[in-house]
Amino acid sequence: MAFDNALEAITSDNDARWAFGTGFHDPLAGIDTSVPAGIESADLAAYCLMLGDDALVMSHRLQEWCTNAPELEEEVALANIALDLLGQARLLLTRSGKAEGAGRSEDDLAFFRDEAQFRNVRLVEAPNGDFAFSIARLLMFATWRLALLHRLTSSRDPVLAAIAAKSVKEVAYHREHAALWTVRLGDGTDLSHRRMQEAMDAVWPLSGELLRTHEIERRLADAGVGVDPATVRAEFDDVLDRVLEAATLRRPVVASDAKPLDAVLSEAEPSVRSGRDGVHSEAMSGLLTRLQSVARADPGATW
Repeated sequence: MAFDNALEAITSDNDARWAFGTGFHDPLAGIDTSVPAGIESADLAAYCLMLGDDALVMSHRLQEWCTNAPELEEEVALANIALDLLGQARLLLTRSGKAEGAGRSEDDLAFFRDEAQFRNVRLVEAPNGDFAFSIARLLMFATWRLALLHRLTSSRDPVLAAIAAKSVKEVAYHREHAALWTVRLGDGTDLSHRRMQEAMDAVWPLSGELLRTHEIERRLADAGVGVDPATVRAEFDDVLDRVLEAATLRRPVVASDAKPLDAVLSEAEPSVRSGRDGVHSEAMSGLLTRLQSVARADPGATW
């Protein structure tokens, strides 16, 4: 089937299901996935891998709330958010494989890489903790990701721009959902306020990587393809400050020296290795064992 542009092709298929072995078609089938002139294919592949891994791992953490959420309606909501992110992961990992040119599919990248080959920020791989922790994490992740996606809609890579345009509406809902729960808990009972504040304090230091620029992000931002995450700090801060105010929560500080997160980030060495470099927390190993177990037990299976 022919389409006029990448966005039309990507949004034409609303089948969001995805599981190893189901033999689903290439989500970018029929789209021109050639790398535009002047763009380094290796950088584009690595950048899409970063964004795809963020979505894949965050989706997995949200899926773990199935049968565990505090109410049935919230269980469905978190499952839907997880499916949205899984769909984004499919598109981004496929785009990465196409740009790389080595013949690796979305399944190859999701299920057959080792821990050190994943490029997600470490915020998404941390264990879920209690419900307040997961909501605080979702709020920070969605606020940051939405700011990136808005800017990526004008990327010089038309495929990446189309993926971003499709994802913006989804992540806008994710941010709204997390913000409403943050206000509901923060401005609720004394107990819910305390636990929401504790969750925000615990998640806040993990967000440092979100606004730290990796060299690949800098190169692609200069080329008009990617986004330098440091440029979204003002929007990130503004949104979170407004949510925290409505939730009657204080802006967290780093407990060791009472410095605001902004100060800690500005003092961070640019050479510090992170999840973008394949350096992960202890939680990542167990997460990948569960995520990849079926695929690795029977590689190449379809049913």
